[in-house]
Amino acid sequence: MYGLIWRVLPGPWPVKLLLALALVAGVAAGLWYYVFPAIDPLMPFNDGAVEVQGG
Repeated sequence: MYGLIWRVLPGPWPVKLLLALALVAGVAAGLWYYVFPAIDPLMPFNDGAVEVQGG
């Protein structure tokens, strides 16, 4: 898959490297700002309450 992306990117290898870094940064930003906040309420580890019985 990474080879396919590398072959599809235009230009010599320095341009490909910059485009690949921009692509990785764009995917990371999309995940950080849109995907993770959207699925946050659905994650089970957000309910971190400790219940004490007896006492």
